[in-house]
Amino acid sequence: MTWSLPEPMLTVAVDSPALPAGWAAEPKWDGYRAQLAVYAGERVLLRSRRGTDMTASFPEIRAAALAQLPEDTGLDGVM
Repeated sequence: MTWSLPEPMLTVAVDSPALPAGWAAEPKWDGYRAQLAVYAGERVLLRSRRGTDMTASFPEIRAAALAQLPEDTGLDGVM
């Protein structure tokens, strides 16, 4: 079975900042929006929302992901 990250969730403009009941939001400050994947416990991919591989630029995140996350893990967030 081939496992891959889903497409990133992108923001959309709205007319009102009010959120529907049961929804939550957070502001995006400075930083990078990225997805992280750990494949088979030995390979890490850190990519931008546009698909650029950023893994080599953040070796400390790669090392921490390998040490602390189980295989076949996918994360989406701001770093």
